[in-house]
Amino acid sequence: MKIIIVGCGKVGTTLAEQLDGEGHDITLIDNKATSIRNVTDTLDVMGIVGNGASYHVQMTAGIEKADLLIAVTGSDELNLLCCLIARQASDCHTIARVRNPQYNDEISYIKSGMGLSMIINPELETATDISRLIRLPSAIKIDTFAKGKVELLKLQIPQESILNQMKIMDIPSRIRCKVLVCAVERGDEVFIPSGNFVLESGDKISFIATPKDAAYFFHKAGFTNGLIKDVMIVGGGNIAVYLANKLTATGVTVKIVEQSRERCEELSDMLPNALIINANATDHNVLIEEGITDMDAFVSLTNLDEENVLLSLYAQKKSKAKVFTKITRLTYDDVIREMSLGIIINPKAITADRIIQHVRAMQNPKGSNVETLYKIVSNKVEALEFHVRNNPDLVGIPLSNLQTKNNLLVGCISRKDRIIIPNGQDVLQIDDTVIIVTTQTGLDDLSDILE
Repeated sequence: MKIIIVGCGKVGTTLAEQLDGEGHDITLIDNKATSIRNVTDTLDVMGIVGNGASYHVQMTAGIEKADLLIAVTGSDELNLLCCLIARQASDCHTIARVRNPQYNDEISYIKSGMGLSMIINPELETATDISRLIRLPSAIKIDTFAKGKVELLKLQIPQESILNQMKIMDIPSRIRCKVLVCAVERGDEVFIPSGNFVLESGDKISFIATPKDAAYFFHKAGFTNGLIKDVMIVGGGNIAVYLANKLTATGVTVKIVEQSRERCEELSDMLPNALIINANATDHNVLIEEGITDMDAFVSLTNLDEENVLLSLYAQKKSKAKVFTKITRLTYDDVIREMSLGIIINPKAITADRIIQHVRAMQNPKGSNVETLYKIVSNKVEALEFHVRNNPDLVGIPLSNLQTKNNLLVGCISRKDRIIIPNGQDVLQIDDTVIIVTTQTGLDDLSDILE
């Protein structure tokens, strides 16, 4: 597809890298020549210096022949204006990043009124991810499929777990739970495991299950999954607002530590059910006085990565809380991974991933299309959700008889209101949705799973 990206910041650059890697024709627009040059020097993309909301600039970028325009500048209004002009100049799809919480209640109206294909709110998406992980404290990552009826979860196996030294084929009989282990990280290696694969302590496993079965699996496998009742958030930005609203709505007690007195007053008005504390969290006495040692979860969301790292390290030392650390710059990713920072949260990466999912879903070259896509296991594995069309090479044939590509697994079948964790005798039916987990990147159609 021909894709125009307006905004050459971290999100725009990440999108350009991933979409260019998938073979799309990419044009970048930014009013800073240095930003354009930094990207065009490293990627095979076209760059235009100018205002992305200018009709003339969009025409120069080839908007008339574009399939999609993505506006991810730092201004919500500019992003919406870029999309509006693009819709007037062509029949292309449009995606806008809109971050201001004031627009949140009007997103549906804005999207339909302007004919947008998608509106992405990084802070809301980030808060949603964190709140899911707070629901299951032992999970490292949770993604959803089939409109929330199926989850893809990630956990790390501790030394004392019943899963240590267990064959994957023995999990259903030993734990009596319908889950499917679809990927295993062991050190730097990634496996799409067979039934004979033996799990070890320290492995990070990704598995598919319904929300009910996932909770039961954690319980039976010996993971501590007590309810999180008390959460401390440091930093009172938009992510904190969205997260606090989600948590307090489920009865969780939330404390927010924010340094700016003016912002604290705003938070008090927006979050009547949360306790707002005006203090500098880098003063460790503050965190002790506010009860960090008794917290079930600690979320560091300040605007400084370095501060978030220090706060999370301190929280890990002083409490048994589940720790979340916001990191926006992953320049030192290999170093950060080795630090005890709990779960790393990167709003810009989350935004890029959601947009990539949508772009893949737009591609429909053969009738079956990608409904949902997640990159998991450090982007080494993809989990894709396809809608099953009438394909005689796939429909009605036992899965064990399909000649699928190597390192590929059929993870789940959703059939009307029924969720099937499949075995080799299950078959695909028309109108099913099916989840495929694979190290083979770039699958655009369900038939691509066949050799």
